[in-house]
Amino acid sequence: MQKQALLDYQEFNNEKFTKRIIFKEGESTVFVLNFEPGQKLPAHKHPGTNVYLLVLQGEGTLTIDGNEVPIVKDDVVLCGGEEEFAFANGSSNTSLYVMLNKIPDDRYAQNI
Repeated sequence: MQKQALLDYQEFNNEKFTKRIIFKEGESTVFVLNFEPGQKLPAHKHPGTNVYLLVLQGEGTLTIDGNEVPIVKDDVVLCGGEEEFAFANGSSNTSLYVMLNKIPDDRYAQNI
């Protein structure tokens, strides 16, 4: 078992957004993206894996395949790996908890 404190990964930089890796094992990784007001994440894709995102604090706008979607604290988002993904921060510090992973088989993705 591993345990981490999210606050340890919420580090902001006034020159550019930060990415802080929390866990990385095999084909999975979990990280926090931190944005000061006005900072942006350029458009990109994640081929071969979905993107799971939780807004820890703040607000901003996701652009998914050209469609703008406002997001705020406690929103949860799922983006397919082939969808083009970008983020523009709003007027306050924003942190996004992000997971990129692959599951061994469908048994691991069922409610029990």
